[in-house]
Amino acid sequence: MSSSQNYSYDVEESDFDQKVVERSHEFPVLLDIGAEWCAPCRVLTPRLEKLVHEYQGKFLLAKVDADENMRIAGRHGVRGFPTVIAYSRGKETDRFHGAQSDGFLRELVERLLAHHRAST
Repeated sequence: MSSSQNYSYDVEESDFDQKVVERSHEFPVLLDIGAEWCAPCRVLTPRLEKLVHEYQGKFLLAKVDADENMRIAGRHGVRGFPTVIAYSRGKETDRFHGAQSDGFLRELVERLLAHHRAST
């Protein structure tokens, strides 16, 4: 990745397959599904953005506003916000709900990166 702005981006229903599924073949992707009104989402998303920039493009962060893109939330069986889903090689590899500790988030990223490397 050439620019830090490309590490984190918004996703909509119309470009989900391209920006999440297809890109996950090249880079692991964390899909952050949340809503503007969701207090835990407003805490978690900035922490994920900080983490993706620390890792400098080793994984990507795709952010979905569930209120604007309910089909994505439905497609993933989301029952609460925030929901974060790890994608590697076009498939879901992990997920969690709710705000989590920084240690938990780092462990998730490390598992995602290891899975992505192992499946090459």
